[in-house]
Amino acid sequence: MTPTAYPVQLSVAYPARPLDRLTSLFRVFTVIPILIVLGTVSAASWQVGNGTAVAGAGGLLWLGPLLMIVFRQKYPRWWFDWNRELLRFANRVAAYFLLLDDRYPSTDEEQSVHLDLPYPDVPNDLNRWLPLIKWLLALPHYVALFFIDIAAVVVVIVAWFAILVTASYPRGLFDFVEGVLRWHNRVLAYAFLLITDHYPPFRLAP
Repeated sequence: MTPTAYPVQLSVAYPARPLDRLTSLFRVFTVIPILIVLGTVSAASWQVGNGTAVAGAGGLLWLGPLLMIVFRQKYPRWWFDWNRELLRFANRVAAYFLLLDDRYPSTDEEQSVHLDLPYPDVPNDLNRWLPLIKWLLALPHYVALFFIDIAAVVVVIVAWFAILVTASYPRGLFDFVEGVLRWHNRVLAYAFLLITDHYPPFRLAP
């Protein structure tokens, strides 16, 4: 990682081979089973019982790490590992749905999607009070990503037609969609996974 690289890194290996036209044609249907699997482990939940509360932000543990950082300056390793692996799984599903890969998403293998998240040394790397407002500080990114996501939808549709005709994903379109995924992951890691205090850059590139 270069000195100027953002701590959260995502890359999707470009498929230098003919893509499967048939599964690409029906991708909106073939993705449904794995979306159901992802939904079973990523559904948001609120439960109160025996004096304890559990909260999940789309399956990602957010409230627990926030409280631990603020009051104990700790980020339990198993909570970090859960968030990292769930996010990796979600990115494999997203890459498949967005036609970046025609291999069916694995629940545990990296495949072509590589997401690196640094485990934080909380006392040295994180401000204990910043997690309380990170979601608000990321507001400019929400606005930017709203418009970028609209562009990404158009790009994926164009890429879909290109794959059906040529069996390949135009490299420029591939890089754009990969960059959108990368941007989303950086904002999520900053504002909700709370693993870094480095403000996400406004860019698609690594």
